[in-house]
Amino acid sequence: MNPRHQLWAVLLLAASPLALAQYMWLDEKGVKQFSDRPPPPNVPEKRILKAPGKPLFNPNAPAEAEPAAGAPAAKPAPTLAERNTDFNKRKAEAAEAEKQAAANAQRKADEAANCNAARQNQQALDQGLRLSTYDKNGERGYMNDQQREELRKNTQKVLAECK
Repeated sequence: MNPRHQLWAVLLLAASPLALAQYMWLDEKGVKQFSDRPPPPNVPEKRILKAPGKPLFNPNAPAEAEPAAGAPAAKPAPTLAERNTDFNKRKAEAAEAEKQAAANAQRKADEAANCNAARQNQQALDQGLRLSTYDKNGERGYMNDQQREELRKNTQKVLAECK
C-alpha cells in the first residue's frame, strides 16, 4: 500500500470519533431533537439526553436528588397517551385556525369584488349611460329615472361599507 494512502487512512480513522459526536435533547414541547451541534443555551442541562462525553440518558435510573419535604413535587413526565392527546388537540386547533383563515380570506375577497362592482355601477350611473335590465322573461329593457335613483341609493349604501 502506498504510504500516502496509509496516511489518509490514519487521518480518517482519527477523525471518525468527531463525526459520531451527536447531541440529543428535549425541546420545550417535549420533542426529541437530534443534532451534531450543541443544543441552544436556553435548554436546561436536565433536558440534554446525550452529548459527547456524557453518558446516555437512562430513564430507569434512580433520580439523583429527591425534592425537599416542603418543596412541591415535580410534575411527572407526560405519558405517550397524554402526549398523543395533546398532539391531536394541537392538530385539530391548527386545522380549525387554517379553516377560519381560509374563510376570512374568502370573505375579504368577496367583499372586495362586491365593492369593485359597486364602484363600476356608480361610475356608470355618474356618466349618465343608458343602463339595461332584463325582466323575468329575459326581455331587455332600459332603466327609468326611478330605477336609476334606486340603484344609486343601493350603490351608495354598499360603497359606504367599503373601505
